[in-house]
Amino acid sequence: MTSAREDTRWQAFWRERGIGARLGYARVASALGPIAWVSLAAGVAYAVAGAMLGHAYPFFAAVAAFSALGFSPDVHPRRVGEVAIGITLGVGMGELVQYHFSSGPIQIGVVVFVAAVIARFLDPSPVLTTQSVVQAIVVLGLPAVAATGGPVGRWTDALVGGAVALVFSIFIPKDPRKRPRSLARSTIAELGEVLTSLGAALRVPEEAEVLDALARARATGRQLATWEQADEAARSTVRLSPAWRRFLPELTRLTAACEFTDRAIRSTRVLARRQVVLAREGWRDEELAGLVEELAIATRRLAAHIGAGREGVQVRGDLQAIAVRLRTSGERDPVRHTVLSLLRSVVFDLLRAAGADEAEATRAFTRT
Repeated sequence: MTSAREDTRWQAFWRERGIGARLGYARVASALGPIAWVSLAAGVAYAVAGAMLGHAYPFFAAVAAFSALGFSPDVHPRRVGEVAIGITLGVGMGELVQYHFSSGPIQIGVVVFVAAVIARFLDPSPVLTTQSVVQAIVVLGLPAVAATGGPVGRWTDALVGGAVALVFSIFIPKDPRKRPRSLARSTIAELGEVLTSLGAALRVPEEAEVLDALARARATGRQLATWEQADEAARSTVRLSPAWRRFLPELTRLTAACEFTDRAIRSTRVLARRQVVLAREGWRDEELAGLVEELAIATRRLAAHIGAGREGVQVRGDLQAIAVRLRTSGERDPVRHTVLSLLRSVVFDLLRAAGADEAEATRAFTRT
């Protein structure tokens, strides 16, 4: 029979690795739109290549479109362009080598070496190199009779597929701010839930509850990485689309909020690890519990504001009021001093995530 502590550790293990029916369903739900979009792109690429080039089976157009666009919710036009270039480079080299020298182990070795060297010369990204090499091998591995449209037929198919993917990456039918906002809301709200648990554990010390809060705080690493990728992809899309460039200031704020939320969560993890020890010792503090619970409420309000595309001016007032009460000067209890210091760090970073500059966030702790 396993203990509550062992159960919590297993829950942390699965949560940190994103394993579980609920998490799997969430991943599928978030990816359905991108999957439908890339499926449409593959079909359009196949149809366009067939109509424009007159090829009977332009399957490399569909392959190039799918490979370049992918099915990630965070489509990055630069990455799509890199993959498209790599695919066309590899397919073109494979076609030429097969046309002039047939296929075989020597040809495979030579084309892999040359494709990798050229790709690395053109771009430092490993994505371009990988795609160029893989596609060259695929072309050489297929019989020459599979080619349509002459010695460069498959290369032109790949070119069309890459172009279709690039167009689809720029004109994704959604507001580019939607996904970064959603990820910001869920990540910051999760931090609020973690703080709620830590506040409750300061009233009634429960080691299992603190361990679960620590596991949840650690699991936010995946959410933060996804949020960062979504921000980068959205900014890239906005820069290429004149109609969406007005969204760039908000996306810049979201990027800054992601960075400071990451810092706040790191401090919260340290606080949670400290509270594990305190819970074992039965240490409690009603005043600090109230402060942490107020901080949790302000954090969830910040999540709602940022998720709705609003600036966090109102939430900054709540955080500043909490900051004033987190004084460490004159505190003689070393345990309390440590907890207060960690909370000050969390509040400082949340103020920055809410849009306060460094000077404003610093002043919040010196107000009377």
